Amino acid sequence: MENSDEKIKVTSNEILEIIKEYKTRPNKDLTLALEFINKDFELTKESVIKMTKHLDNLEISYNTILKEYKTRNGK
Repeated sequence: MENSDEKIKVTSNEILEIIKEYKTRPNKDLTLALEFINKDFELTKESVIKMTKHLDNLEISYNTILKEYKTRNGK
């Protein structure tokens, strides 16, 4: 599968149709679906990593403030 510079507009519904009918679709469609799925996978993975870092930072902030709150209130 080559990475082409040619931009092809495709909707997720079209990709779902290719996935459903992959046995009868031409290689061109399979390549298009593979590229779409790969791009979606990479974007999703990047989002999950960013959200994980965000959650970690939220937990650190929460625990820091909770510790200070308990210190001030003798708990």
